[in-house]
Amino acid sequence: MSVALQNRLWRAVADGDEYAAVDVLSKALSEGLGEEALLLDVIAPVQERVGAEWAADRLTVAQEHAATAINERAVAALAHRDPDGAGRSAARGRVTVACIDGEWHAFPARLVAETLRLRGWQVDYLGAQTPTQHLIAHLHRTNPGAVLLSSSIPTHLPAAHSAITACQAIGIPVMAGGRAFGPDGRYARALGADRWAADARRAAAALEEGVARPTPAALRQAVDDLPHLADQEYTMVVQSRVQLVRRTLADLEDRFPAMRSYTSEQLERTAEDLAHIVEFLATALYVDDTELFTSFLTWTADILEARHVPVRSLIAGLDVLAGQIRDFPRALALIREGTAALCGRPARPVPGSETPA
Repeated sequence: MSVALQNRLWRAVADGDEYAAVDVLSKALSEGLGEEALLLDVIAPVQERVGAEWAADRLTVAQEHAATAINERAVAALAHRDPDGAGRSAARGRVTVACIDGEWHAFPARLVAETLRLRGWQVDYLGAQTPTQHLIAHLHRTNPGAVLLSSSIPTHLPAAHSAITACQAIGIPVMAGGRAFGPDGRYARALGADRWAADARRAAAALEEGVARPTPAALRQAVDDLPHLADQEYTMVVQSRVQLVRRTLADLEDRFPAMRSYTSEQLERTAEDLAHIVEFLATALYVDDTELFTSFLTWTADILEARHVPVRSLIAGLDVLAGQIRDFPRALALIREGTAALCGRPARPVPGSETPA
């Protein structure tokens, strides 16, 4: 049943037809499927497919944005079916759901918020990119039983660490969720979160079990949780990231001659790719985890190949970057591991490989 519904919703979303999408969901409701099942077993998998189709270069950025907007409005349509709040008594208590500062991917957090409302929680949903200082001000005013922090992009983990520490310092327990925290929640644990949940149902179950309030204590420093930060490599890479990108881009042309024929738009995209590499390198230094960096590089290689860009250009970029940070042993080790991961990938034919998309 869910697969058939997913396919019907996908066709509506892919066609950009908001009315058809809402009709699919309304019909399913009339046939007895519950709202939570629609949210988590139909809409959520369709949104996952939107991302996968974009990554495979079968949806443009504009189509991906349009599809996401339709799914967001579909969620809103479900949420607004009970405008008087009948059956949503908030008897379980009050919680806050927010995205980490800098995190624009709010869809997973919205699914969590709506699931919790369906289960009887009063939810303050703060949406995307919530500045930590404003989050803390809200928590002081509302004193919720817990705050659920969402992030999809690992480069926001340092900001997540600050938010987690700040919430706990005022006695509010933190549940972390989203892909940024690792497939098993390893980064949530490393950053000191009180709980981690892989999805909305498990977040609801954890809240129902109860999340104890932390005892307010002296504000922790990052190095208290992550002692490896004492070597200052993370700080130095972050402070020099603009220069690293600029110098690497300038030197890369000699290593990858195809760049000499790049348009200004292609050069801009290359600079953006290098900036992402440096950001993920810095984040991997922050949490001291090689897999965070290598996973990003192999994902990037898949994206580039789907757009007819050869992986050797990525490897060349890493080699040039390594020359810029030769005084940072942990960073150099990460780049070596990343290069090995790329070289170990199965070879894939790339049509028109000398001309990036």
